[in-house]
Amino acid sequence: MKRKSYLGLAGGLCAAASYLIAQPGSVTTQPALKDVFKGMFLIGTALNESQFTERNAAEAALVKKQFNSTSPENVLKWESVHPEPDRYNFGPADRYVEFGEKNGMFVIGHNLVWHQQTPKWVFEDSKGTPLSRDALLQRLHDHIQTVVGRYKGRIKGWDVVNEALAEDGSLRQTRWLKIIGEDYLIEAFRFAHEADPAAELYYNDYSLENDAKRRGAIALVKKLQAAHVHITGIGSQTHVSMDSPSAQQEDLTLSELGSLGLKVMITELDVNILPSVDPTNGAEVSLRVAANPALNPYPNGLPDAVQQALAQRYADLFSVFVKHHDVLERVTFWGVNDGDSWLNNWPVRGRTNYPLLFDRAGNPKPAFARVVATASGGH
Repeated sequence: MKRKSYLGLAGGLCAAASYLIAQPGSVTTQPALKDVFKGMFLIGTALNESQFTERNAAEAALVKKQFNSTSPENVLKWESVHPEPDRYNFGPADRYVEFGEKNGMFVIGHNLVWHQQTPKWVFEDSKGTPLSRDALLQRLHDHIQTVVGRYKGRIKGWDVVNEALAEDGSLRQTRWLKIIGEDYLIEAFRFAHEADPAAELYYNDYSLENDAKRRGAIALVKKLQAAHVHITGIGSQTHVSMDSPSAQQEDLTLSELGSLGLKVMITELDVNILPSVDPTNGAEVSLRVAANPALNPYPNGLPDAVQQALAQRYADLFSVFVKHHDVLERVTFWGVNDGDSWLNNWPVRGRTNYPLLFDRAGNPKPAFARVVATASGGH
């Protein structure tokens, strides 16, 4: 368990209280989330290339003001950083790490092992034949050694394995599993720890609020612990809709994950306000649904009633997060503002979604003030 800084906690409460009595909407009084929740947990965001290179100066400035942890949307995924067998593309990833270091942020690496955004060649030889177990393990080892080793001491925490579970809590039938076997997870964590013994290493997944999947995640982590691998945390992505999962489910999830004795993180937070078309209420990136005007009800802006409902939803979520600040290390939003969100194109391309705390112009939405209020007990 972590030791909290209660001096920092008091400072965060003061920042929240100061905001509550200030004039709403004033730029000069708008607090920084990282200050409001200081002493409770880090506040992170996922960055795209225009932000961490500062080509988009306004969004980069918003990131610097509001957040103290960063995750990369894509530049450290296998297809981006290692697109061909003998070629690594470190330029964008280097810029991402440099941005976090320059601005004093806790830099996350996302991710090392995933069934998506991993090129076919990873699993096959030059003739397209599936690799043997030993050959794929060697390929995994070399990739992790190269990528984690390059950023040793600089990237502070890695999502080592991402989304290894099916919705029933069993291991997802990926090529990693089919070729290597169940111990591919153990080996991935071993390789990562070997490459950077000081780095925090995480397992990351979505829909852990669902009982079966959460039980599977807990069982998986316990197997890793029993194998004496270095695992320091578990990430719950927390892609949610307006009504599911409930605040009570979030509360239970954080309680049960916290019982593992590991660091717990909210790693990819957003709230989908559009009609759901995923029966599992999950985040399976391969899901695609045809466009339909009925699925895109707010193309020209969010009605005030829906805006206020979103604010209440965020207040409910953050009240749970604050309750569990003793085990919760980080809350990371998946995107900086509404225009950045992957939910504009998933699972229906071209929709207009409003899932984050900042609008497309980078202005705080009503949800921002409600989140701030939770730091001092407001709801």
